This record gives sequence, C-alpha cells and structure tokens, in this order.
Amino acid sequence: MEYLDTTGRIFDVQRYSIHDGPGIRTIVFLKGCVLRCQWCCNPESQEYKIQTMKTPDGVKTMGRDVTVREMIELVEKDRPYYYRSGGGMTLSGGECLCQPEFARDLLRAAKERGINTAIESMACVPWKNIEMVLPYLDTYLMDIKHTNQEKHKQFTGKPNGLALENARRVALSGQTNLVIRVPVVPTFNDSVEEIKSIASFASTLPGVKKIHLLPYHRLGQDKYDWLGREYKLPEILPPEPEHMELLKKAVHSVCDLDCQIGG
Repeated sequence: MEYLDTTGRIFDVQRYSIHDGPGIRTIVFLKGCVLRCQWCCNPESQEYKIQTMKTPDGVKTMGRDVTVREMIELVEKDRPYYYRSGGGMTLSGGECLCQPEFARDLLRAAKERGINTAIESMACVPWKNIEMVLPYLDTYLMDIKHTNQEKHKQFTGKPNGLALENARRVALSGQTNLVIRVPVVPTFNDSVEEIKSIASFASTLPGVKKIHLLPYHRLGQDKYDWLGREYKLPEILPPEPEHMELLKKAVHSVCDLDCQIGG
C-alpha cells in the first residue's frame, strides 16, 4: 500500500459537482500545465509552484502538497452521492497528467474502492504519462481545441500535434471511454468550419461517441488581476446560445456523434 503515500500538489477540491463526468463528482484540481491558453479560467493552476493570490477577501495560498491517502479519504466521504448518481472522482487542473505518478495512484485508490474515475486533460504530454493512468480510468474527457497547428500555438503557446496523436492512441487502446470536448472561444475556434473540422477528426477516433461544446466564459478573469497578470482576451464575450446551437448543427452535418452544449 506504499502508493497511498505518493505526494502530489493540488490547488482546489470541488465537491458535489455535476460537471466533468457522469453523476455527482468530486473534482481534484492539480497544479501545473504545459499550455498557456489565453482564456484559461484557472490561471493559478498553470505554474506548479505554490503561489499567493491577492483577492478582495485577503491573500490566499494557491497550492498545497497532499498524499493519495489524504485525498482518497476526502473523496470517500461522498460515496453515497456517487452510488445514487453514478458519479465519482475527476482529476482536473491545470493538466493533471503533468503529475502522472500522483494521478495514477489517486485513480488507482479510487478504483480499488469501487469509485468511478475520470480525468479532464488536454493530452499535450508524453504518451507514457497517459499510458500510466489508463488501467485505472473510466472516462477520459479530452480537450481538442483546434485542428490547425499554428492557430493552436498562437492561442495556447504550443502546437497541437501531440494532442491529436495521443487522442488517436487513447481511442485505439480501447481502455477508457473517450469523450471529446471543445472549449468554444470567439476569435479562436468558433466558426462553423473550425468546429466541423474538429468534429470530423473526432468522428475518426475508434469508439468515440460523444463530443461536448463548452461555451467560453469569463468567470476566471478576476484571477488574473489577483495574480498580477494580464488577461489576454478582455474584449471577448461569451458566444450567444443561438450561435452554440448553430455550431451543434455544424457537428451533426459532418458526423453522427452525440453532441451536447456544455458538459
């Protein structure tokens, strides 16, 4: 049981969530990310180092080190909700696979206790990091943000070749339920043609049945001020519901994946 002593760094835990996986979830947010998405709603997640954030309620420390044992004891407290709703634990971030050993061991602890598991991940990491967690993973919620390498790099800091390659490898493995998620961001990927391109790619992945369109929001914008950083998209507004419906129709025009708005 030494794996229960594996240490990781988190910055938040959200209980009773109805997003990021089936049923009622406990979401554990891990520190560290390889991307710098201009719309990121968790900028405090990007750096692995522990930070301070000056909020209107006072200075908050963002990041703390925990063990798998400590976290799984917290996750288990909500087992009755998981049982009734089909929920479980989701690892998010940041990019949770930047801490692959901690992610693997926390997922393993959940599975050994009969708790459903999911991760929210961009897959811009070495394949070995993904391969480590697949045996303990029920659902992989994978962001595919764009199919164009240069535009992806312009808005996130890195090209998307590795993510697309890893998406195919996860699908071919058949080890987990792969769900494709698209953060819909105006000026970045909210045109009909861009969404069609992503949907067409997703439809080629073996076993993939669902694609989620996630409307851009500005809920994390204040955090940039609190961290002393500049928010890169101050003029961008969330897409209108009518436009999201148009994009949903665009998905259905090129594939038969189950498309939903939100997730």
